[in-house]
Amino acid sequence: MSYDDHAVLEAILRCAGGDERFLLNTVEEWGAAEITAALVDELLFRCEIPQVGGEAFIGLDVLHGADRISHVLQVTDGKPVTSAEPAGQELGGRTWSSRSATLLRELFGPPSGRTAGGFGVSFLPDLRGPRTMEGAALAARATNVVLHATTNETPPLDRLALRYESDKWGGVHWFTGHYDRHLRAVRDQAVRILEIGIGGYDDLLPSGASLKMWKRYFPRGLVFGVDIFDSRRATSRVSRRSAARQDDPEFMRRVAEEHGPFDVIIDDGSHINAHMRTSFSVMFPHLRNGGFYVIEDTFTSYWPGYGGPSGARCPSGTTALEMVKGLIDSVHYEERPDGAATADYIARNLVGLHAYQTTSSSSRRAINKEGGIPHTVPREPFWNDN
Repeated sequence: MSYDDHAVLEAILRCAGGDERFLLNTVEEWGAAEITAALVDELLFRCEIPQVGGEAFIGLDVLHGADRISHVLQVTDGKPVTSAEPAGQELGGRTWSSRSATLLRELFGPPSGRTAGGFGVSFLPDLRGPRTMEGAALAARATNVVLHATTNETPPLDRLALRYESDKWGGVHWFTGHYDRHLRAVRDQAVRILEIGIGGYDDLLPSGASLKMWKRYFPRGLVFGVDIFDSRRATSRVSRRSAARQDDPEFMRRVAEEHGPFDVIIDDGSHINAHMRTSFSVMFPHLRNGGFYVIEDTFTSYWPGYGGPSGARCPSGTTALEMVKGLIDSVHYEERPDGAATADYIARNLVGLHAYQTTSSSSRRAINKEGGIPHTVPREPFWNDN
């Protein structure tokens, strides 16, 4: 099943916070088997690496009306949880069952505590003999790994960066604290994220690490990535576009028209100053009102190899940092005598920005029209300081 077009996931996200009738109609429209496949895919992704002291096969029955869609999950110590057919092997002692609407809401609905009766567990008659207690304990640990993945608890962003081997924390960069400070307020919303730069460098290294990190950080989000290198593998809630330069305005506009508007855009691409400036000017208008645009690794503004100066300071108008400095003037355009006449789209829709040492800068889009300081306020000091 391919999720590259996000059609199934978008339908799930639309109905997850709605009323029961809308949700059940969505399941009927797409089919219980199709919806369940997407839910199981998400469930497997969210499972932590098990520390269970063995291997167990846990049955999962998803119920929808008279339908029962059955899956088997393989939980092995130290390995990712996978979907499996045990082929004659006994299950680990229990089968977990959940109604499709309940499982869908727990995975993709607004945050809420788990209520009693949300799922059922049945013990299987295979726990006999001297290993009964050991087998039951293993089954309990394995089942807990799977059940915990349906909760609203999301690990801290720095842990997610380490888990998926993203470079945004723990090595050269220390970005996750900045990201969490600005994005935690929308963490549980149905957001759309675009990251420019997937990584992997023509398959020399694993790609998509930060896309997986964002997928886990935003449990209700859709994540999109673009890169100059070919990396079009897609997984549930993550779509990748490739073989295009971020300084190609037409390509970037097509991405925005197809997948936007976005709640968050992250430029972790080439880090070439001209590319960063082009991407910002093209993509900032495709942020939703209240969205964030983040530029990483702006320290390349000081590196000649990336279009920085050969001297000690950034020359005006050529680097990403000089662009950021200019945005401060843009935020305050209403205070300039010619501000209203000369303000461009970005000035009228940028309400704030944050810059961090050698790391990243973020800009927030919203309507920037508060009227300015009234003319009744003197433009010169009214006291005599002589």
